Amino acid sequence: MKIGARNRLEGEVVEIKRGTVMCQVKVRIVGNAIMESVMTLDSLDELGIKVGDKVRIAVKAVNVMLIRE
Repeated sequence: MKIGARNRLEGEVVEIKRGTVMCQVKVRIVGNAIMESVMTLDSLDELGIKVGDKVRIAVKAVNVMLIRE
Protein backbone atom coordinates (compact mmCIF):
# COMPACT_ATOMS: atom_id res chain seq x y z
CA MET A 1 0.00 0.00 0.00
CA LYS A 2 1.34 3.43 -0.91
CA ILE A 3 0.53 6.49 1.17
CA GLY A 4 1.36 10.17 0.71
CA ALA A 5 1.96 10.99 4.37
CA ARG A 6 5.63 11.52 5.17
CA ASN A 7 5.31 11.42 8.95
CA ARG A 8 5.48 7.68 9.54
CA LEU A 9 6.45 5.79 12.69
CA GLU A 10 6.48 2.19 13.86
CA GLY A 11 5.42 0.90 17.25
CA GLU A 12 3.74 -1.77 19.33
CA VAL A 13 0.09 -1.80 20.41
CA VAL A 14 0.08 -1.67 24.21
CA GLU A 15 -3.60 -1.07 25.03
CA ILE A 16 -7.00 -1.11 23.36
CA LYS A 17 -10.05 0.44 25.03
CA ARG A 18 -13.25 -0.65 23.32
CA GLY A 19 -16.43 1.40 23.51
CA THR A 20 -19.79 0.67 21.96
CA VAL A 21 -18.90 2.01 18.48
CA MET A 22 -15.34 3.41 18.73
CA CYS A 23 -12.08 2.32 20.29
CA GLN A 24 -8.86 3.95 21.51
CA VAL A 25 -5.61 2.23 20.54
CA LYS A 26 -2.38 3.14 22.36
CA VAL A 27 0.91 2.48 20.58
CA ARG A 28 4.40 2.66 22.13
CA ILE A 29 6.89 4.27 19.74
CA VAL A 30 10.61 5.07 19.89
CA GLY A 31 11.74 6.47 23.22
CA ASN A 32 8.84 4.80 25.07
CA ALA A 33 6.50 7.60 23.96
CA ILE A 34 2.82 6.71 23.52
CA MET A 35 0.66 7.74 20.57
CA GLU A 36 -3.06 7.11 20.41
CA SER A 37 -5.51 6.50 17.60
CA VAL A 38 -9.30 6.50 17.70
CA MET A 39 -11.15 4.36 15.16
CA THR A 40 -14.39 2.47 14.71
CA LEU A 41 -14.65 -1.04 16.09
CA ASP A 42 -15.37 -2.22 12.53
CA SER A 43 -11.98 -0.84 11.40
CA LEU A 44 -10.20 -2.41 14.37
CA ASP A 45 -11.77 -5.79 13.64
CA GLU A 46 -11.09 -5.57 9.88
CA LEU A 47 -7.42 -4.81 10.58
CA GLY A 48 -7.26 -7.56 13.21
CA ILE A 49 -5.22 -5.36 15.57
CA LYS A 50 -4.44 -6.86 18.98
CA VAL A 51 -2.28 -5.86 21.96
CA GLY A 52 1.33 -6.81 21.19
CA ASP A 53 1.01 -6.30 17.43
CA LYS A 54 3.63 -4.27 15.57
CA VAL A 55 1.95 -1.50 13.58
CA ARG A 56 2.89 1.45 11.42
CA ILE A 57 1.54 4.92 12.18
CA ALA A 58 0.95 7.56 9.52
CA VAL A 59 0.38 11.09 10.82
CA LYS A 60 -1.38 13.50 8.48
CA ALA A 61 -2.38 16.83 9.97
CA VAL A 62 -3.38 20.13 8.46
CA ASN A 63 -1.67 22.08 11.24
CA VAL A 64 1.33 21.19 13.34
CA MET A 65 1.94 23.81 16.01
CA LEU A 66 5.10 24.27 18.04
CA ILE A 67 4.95 26.14 21.34
CA ARG A 68 7.93 27.57 23.15
CA GLU A 69 7.57 28.92 26.65
